[in-house]
Amino acid sequence: MSGGRHFISLDQFDNTTLKRLLSRAEEHRLGTAKVRAMTSSERKLLAMIFTKASTRTRVSFEAAILQLGGHAITLTEKDSQIGRGEPIEDTARVLSGYVDAIMIRTGSHDTLLSLAETATVPVINGLTDFNHPCQILADLITCKMAFSHLDYQDLRVAWIGDGNNVLRSWVHAAQVLGFQLRIASPAGYVLEESKYARNSINAGHVTCYTDPRKAVESAHVVTTDVWASMGQEQERQQRL
Repeated sequence: MSGGRHFISLDQFDNTTLKRLLSRAEEHRLGTAKVRAMTSSERKLLAMIFTKASTRTRVSFEAAILQLGGHAITLTEKDSQIGRGEPIEDTARVLSGYVDAIMIRTGSHDTLLSLAETATVPVINGLTDFNHPCQILADLITCKMAFSHLDYQDLRVAWIGDGNNVLRSWVHAAQVLGFQLRIASPAGYVLEESKYARNSINAGHVTCYTDPRKAVESAHVVTTDVWASMGQEQERQQRL
């Protein structure tokens, strides 16, 4: 992170800040948020970089900035210099002169960090191989919709599946918000420690199981992801 202005990972926030972010998102979902319409000179521009294809991420970010009165510019490897090997630092400098924020959905977490380190505007993590924080914000709001009588720290969430980037953001959320996260992953596919991690995977409110039946016991929410993520198609049969 550079100056704390970027949105890189859920564990960069404290409990109060993350709850305030979720509450603000819920206000927008319900239409109760007070949003002053931007004038033409105030309209914000969001650059969206996709080196990994997307449907939901692209539509949700573009819809959000439009509803807030701004505009989105989509860049892929096919229609930008990124696809010709332009260093991400150069992209960061160029875009910072044109737009008010940058969202990136990419593979390498180092690419995201280099972009954030060089950019002079806020950078949002739309997905990396390390984590997927915006996905878990949306999932947590869905949990709150289903269990409105519970506070976040009272939730019991079970993850059944491999240790991927989505699970890592679930771990971060559990560590910050204090809810119980129970993980059951097949042998050989458990979530491993990473050079980017701030806390141990097993720290705080996270418990790992080998038996999925124990993980889901008394859980409010059971969640998972595809067995073969983007880029793992050749492993699909083995993973199944």
